[in-house]
Amino acid sequence: MATLLLRNIRQLVQTETEAQTWPSPRRAEAMRVLPSVDDAWLLIEGERILDFGPMSTCPERADEVIDVAGGTVLPAWCDSHTHLVFAGSRETEFVDRIHGLSYEEIARRGGGILNSARRLQDASEDDLFEQAWRRLEEVKGYGTGAIEIKSGYGLTLEAELKMLRVAKRLAEQSSLSIKTTLLGAHALPQAFKNNREDFVKLVIEEMIPRVADEGLAEYIDVFCEKNFFSVAEADQIMAAGLRFGLKPKIHTNQFNSMGGIQAAVQRGAISVDHLEVVNQEEIDCLRSAETIATLLPSAPFFLNDHYPPAREMLDAGVAIALATDFNPGSTPSGRMPFVLSLACIKLRMTPEEAINAATINGAAAMELADELGSIRVGKIANLLITSPISSLAYIPYAFGSDLVKKVILRGEVQ
Repeated sequence: MATLLLRNIRQLVQTETEAQTWPSPRRAEAMRVLPSVDDAWLLIEGERILDFGPMSTCPERADEVIDVAGGTVLPAWCDSHTHLVFAGSRETEFVDRIHGLSYEEIARRGGGILNSARRLQDASEDDLFEQAWRRLEEVKGYGTGAIEIKSGYGLTLEAELKMLRVAKRLAEQSSLSIKTTLLGAHALPQAFKNNREDFVKLVIEEMIPRVADEGLAEYIDVFCEKNFFSVAEADQIMAAGLRFGLKPKIHTNQFNSMGGIQAAVQRGAISVDHLEVVNQEEIDCLRSAETIATLLPSAPFFLNDHYPPAREMLDAGVAIALATDFNPGSTPSGRMPFVLSLACIKLRMTPEEAINAATINGAAAMELADELGSIRVGKIANLLITSPISSLAYIPYAFGSDLVKKVILRGEVQ
C-alpha cells in the first residue's frame, strides 16, 4: 500500500499511544486535556495511521510527502447531528423571525418543518442527492470527516425512505464516514392534525420496519418537545426502533424540560441532542449515564435563543459532544469551526473541551470512536491541516477565518 508522510507539523493534536489511551467518550478532567506532539511527523499507509513522532525520528522516505510547514494537524471533525438532506432554503422564515415571530409560531402557521416537508415530497431523489452532495463537499472543506444525516423532512413513508436512500447514496460515494438516522417523528403532518395516534402508529408499524428491512438507518430519533411529540410518544417510538435494531438518538429539551432526557437514558440512548433547557435533576441523570449530551450552539445563535448550560454539565462530569445541526430552518450552516467558536464564546467551554467535544466525543456519538476522532496507530487517517497558527486557541478565537488548509480522508488528500 502507498504511504503518505506529513512532516514539519508544528503540533500534532489529540494523539493516543498504547501507554496513554484516554476513555471514550471523554468527560470531566479528560475533557480539559489534549495530548499532542510538538514538531512532529505522521505516516499514513493506505487509509490508516501507521506511525507518528517527533521530527528527530522522522522517516526519510514515503511514496508521497507533504511538508506541513508549521501547520497544526488534528483529527477531522465528527459532526454527529445534521439534517443534510433537504429541498431548498427557508430564508423567508428568517425574515419572519426578524419581524418578531417565534420558531413555534412559524411552525403553527404551517412553516418550519412542515414547509420543508412539502418541498421535499415534491423533489426528485436525484435533485435531493445533487443538493446534498454540494453541502457534503462544502462541510468537507471545513474539516469535517464524519457526519450523521437524519431524515425527518419527509413525514410520509415514501418521502422518509427517499431521504434515507439519498443519505445511503451519499455514504456509498463520499469519502466521509456517514451514519444515518430515521427521524420520522419530526413534526405532526397536517393530515394527522386531529389524529396523533395514527401518525405515531404509522411511524412504528410502517416506517421503522421498512427502514430496518432496507438497511437505511442505524438510529431512531424523535423530536420530544411541546407542540411536537410527548415523552410517552417518544418512548413508544424509541422502544419500537430498538425492536428493529435502531438505537435511540433523540431531540429533546430544545425549548422545554419535559422528561425526555430521563426517558432516553432509560432506553439506552446513544445521545440526547439540543439541551438548551436543562435542570439539575437532568444533569444528575446524564452524569451517571453512558448517553452523550450533544450540544448544537449554532441553533440558539440563529434563533436568537438561550444557550445550553454547558459549563454546569461539564463540571458535573457529563459527556458532551458538539455538532452543527445543519438544516434549512434553525441552522443553515455546517461550519464546525464556527460551532467551536460559539462553544467557547457562548457556552464557556475551553478550546480543549470544544476540540474534544468536536472530535473524539462526536465520534463516540456516532459509535465511531474506535476508528475516528483521535490520532492513534491503526485508526483511519481522517485529518485536517491548518495554516500556521500560534496556538490551538486561535481556532475558536479567529471565528471568521478559514484556517483549514488541507483535509485528508481515509488517507487521501481531498
